Amino acid sequence: MDDATETRDQAWERRTELPLFYASLLFLAGYTVSVVAYRAHPLWRDIGLGVVVLTWACFIVDYLARLILSRMRPLRFVRVHWLDTLIVMLPLLRPLRMVKVHDAIEARHNRPRRNLYARVMSYAGLSAGLLGFAGALGVHHFERQAPGASILTLGDAVWWVCETLTTVGYGDMAPVTPGGRIIAGFLMAGGLALLGAVTGSFSSWMLQAFRREDEETPGK
Repeated sequence: MDDATETRDQAWERRTELPLFYASLLFLAGYTVSVVAYRAHPLWRDIGLGVVVLTWACFIVDYLARLILSRMRPLRFVRVHWLDTLIVMLPLLRPLRMVKVHDAIEARHNRPRRNLYARVMSYAGLSAGLLGFAGALGVHHFERQAPGASILTLGDAVWWVCETLTTVGYGDMAPVTPGGRIIAGFLMAGGLALLGAVTGSFSSWMLQAFRREDEETPGK
């Protein structure tokens, strides 16, 4: 984008996208430590929670800075940037911004952009992996000590997330806590959206390839 036409909030977003991406990785690492090390020494949990709070504060500061720089009314900003608003409230969903981060990395290294179908499928796969990992941590956090829970270990949570994102749903495990069920709802919606994006892109790519083959075949 031309610097002369770039607004202040767009310039801020361009400059902070990659640092905030690394902050999101730190958030996931801190949350992972705080969840997995719940039986370890309290110091590890405190370190994990400290990283979570610090990176979460970075996301909030970024959101407020973009709100101020955009000069929009708060309600309009929330409507226009609804995904960013949701991510500030639920930072575990920040992997959903991987599309923009990947574009920023490619642009920084002056690499040509791949075709639409390849981008959609790669973004969907990367988002599914990160979203599934975050969802498994969240479900494990809520379910591990709940009465009557069937998701007791992180391995159980990963297996359940795979079932949910792929819309298989064997029914052998299900969350019983309100927090676990809220995460399940997000994963169900995300799984359907990602599966639809990949299936639609692959079908369109196949149709385009067959059409090109027919056009290049003599006598047709």
